[in-house]
Amino acid sequence: MSGPNRHQCTKKPWLPAVTGALLICLALPAPGLTASLTADSVLVQAGTADEAAQAVTAVGGRVTHELDIIRAVAADLTPTQQIAMVDRSSTVRIFPNESVRTAGLGKKLGHLGVVVNTVVDTSPDGYANYPRLVRADRLHSEGVTGRGVSIAIVDSGLAHFRDLTKNSDGDTRVVGRYDAIDNEEASIWTLLWDTDMHGHGSHVTAVAMSSDTTSGLFNGVAPDADVVVVQAFDEHGAGTYADVIRGLDWIVANKERYGIRVANLSFGAQPRSHYWDDPLNQAVMAAWSAGIVVVASAGNLGPDPMSIGVPGNVPYVITVGAMTDRYTPDDSTDDRLAYFSSAGPTVEGFVKPELVAPGGHMLGQMGSFTTLAQEHPEFHNGGSEFTMSGTSQATAVVSGVVALMLERQPQLTPDEVKYRLMTVARPAFAQNGSFGFGILQQGAGLVDAHAAATMVPDGSTPESELHANRGLDVDLDLAGVEHYIGRVRQNDDGEFYIDGLESSEELAWADGFTLTDGFAWADTFAWSSGFAWADGSPMTDGFAWADGFAWADGFAWADGFAWADGFAWADGFAWADGFAWADGFAWADSLDTTVTTNLWVEQE
Repeated sequence: MSGPNRHQCTKKPWLPAVTGALLICLALPAPGLTASLTADSVLVQAGTADEAAQAVTAVGGRVTHELDIIRAVAADLTPTQQIAMVDRSSTVRIFPNESVRTAGLGKKLGHLGVVVNTVVDTSPDGYANYPRLVRADRLHSEGVTGRGVSIAIVDSGLAHFRDLTKNSDGDTRVVGRYDAIDNEEASIWTLLWDTDMHGHGSHVTAVAMSSDTTSGLFNGVAPDADVVVVQAFDEHGAGTYADVIRGLDWIVANKERYGIRVANLSFGAQPRSHYWDDPLNQAVMAAWSAGIVVVASAGNLGPDPMSIGVPGNVPYVITVGAMTDRYTPDDSTDDRLAYFSSAGPTVEGFVKPELVAPGGHMLGQMGSFTTLAQEHPEFHNGGSEFTMSGTSQATAVVSGVVALMLERQPQLTPDEVKYRLMTVARPAFAQNGSFGFGILQQGAGLVDAHAAATMVPDGSTPESELHANRGLDVDLDLAGVEHYIGRVRQNDDGEFYIDGLESSEELAWADGFTLTDGFAWADTFAWSSGFAWADGSPMTDGFAWADGFAWADGFAWADGFAWADGFAWADGFAWADGFAWADGFAWADSLDTTVTTNLWVEQE
């Protein structure tokens, strides 16, 4: 191979937790360049975190993060040390330590013919519209406010606003704070410090649980829930896989100590492997297995299909897309899917998102000095209020709803919570009675807090079926015994259908969908066939993705996806060379790649 680098490829068996074999290809420096190489930040996975740490120190590397939740460490290693490590051990896997962001530059609405509202809406409707849209206000009037349930917010920190740090009684409800970047746990004296210099974390927390009552109603969905602040993103909204995974590790280790039942993950990166191979996804799956309801954003890369990010592509978790009321909260007939909301299916054929929630022009607390407020001053009122749109905010709505559900029915497991949310969700219908959006755009529909929290099985469905994720086993998945595929298939005409169902009407993309269309969100609607479209089945060796899942050369997310023409998957979607992690060594060319997640989007 010409050029300053050559490649050495070594066939190594994967860990017992992963089936198959991994081709590891490492870029070797040309002779004489070794001394000038700097260390890369990487994730090293082995049978245990201790084994991973020993492998790092054995080659002279430096461990920076202990990540027991995925049997790994983060470390600084030069390319030469990385080569030495894989040569010494057949059970070590190395991943680049990806960068992630909570917000950034996003799409423009002007060319789509949509009027952009640049006014901060501090009217009563602006303050309390989303709790009413999801019927959380009915639970508030019944005394259900999330009390006794802790939500862990993995984000950029929390501002010291009274409505965020105190509940409706004025009692402090910040029960824990962990800095995953510096690996520091706050003492009792520092729990209320203002740590959010970016603003995203405060805004997400406000949507989920603000106790503000300016409008006479609660502005947050779960105003009396407790909050656990897990800071994994800096003042620029940037973080790393290692920091986020360390935050999830801390959450699982301290869930009993702080009563953590819900984890809000309002961020997402571009998938670079099957869901089970991604280290961040592995940590998320471990949290779900530990009994924590994980709520993740679908992403702001819509309306393109197959745009669900990590960790929203994990089949177990509750992935949330966004809808908008178009500034008319009392008129549901003009509501629609937000233009930016990412759509499914996932690479493995799972329907995502599971739900949608309000995510347009969401009002919440944010300091005027924060990065987001400085970058977008037109959406800040000069005091403490900021208007922001995104699936981040929609995710926070659903996290608040889950807290309300768990206050009312604390015995519910994560799978039971997901089942109830999907069963009573309200899908959008067009005026002709057809579905306003397909399943791959809206999932089961708009979240309904009151119906989900008060749902009581009528006895017609066997107890064994009153849970989501049927056909999947997260523990077997984590152990590498089984991995799973969903039920979305594509016929020769490019049309989607659900394997095993007679009708594929629910999958059709809304005909003639434009950003100005409106759809009525129906009352509680029970999907037929017991959510068969949400089930999974084990992936067998050599699964050929029959019926249209053709992974051609290219792996281009933007190219080769015809939205209007049935979403043909041909000509563009493979992790090159049959998923051998092309030009290998984890995710090719990604050590210095910044992954922008949950892009800043204009208000709608």
